[in-house]
Amino acid sequence: MPDFIFAYHGGKTPETPEERAEVMAAWQAWFGAMGDAVVIPGNPVGQSKTVSAAGVADDGGANPLSGYTVVRAASIGAAADMAKGCPMVVSGNGTVEVAEIIEM
Repeated sequence: MPDFIFAYHGGKTPETPEERAEVMAAWQAWFGAMGDAVVIPGNPVGQSKTVSAAGVADDGGANPLSGYTVVRAASIGAAADMAKGCPMVVSGNGTVEVAEIIEM
């Protein structure tokens, strides 16, 4: 079965300890629901830089990466269905880009 990367874009940093606990509980519940399909839970990422032939920009591009996860699924459609449960998607605060990891 192939692996897929979930690249998270957007999201919102919790402003209070209560919000942080609520957000963490939502992520833990989502990961729990996916069970063994979660290969690498991943992490949020910090500020990014965009590197191109024109140089290095500090803005992270038009839609900067905010985190990642690696999952195992039968197809990209199945992986996309799993991504629909992402707390960022459910709350409307972000998106998940799904791509198959090609073994070389």
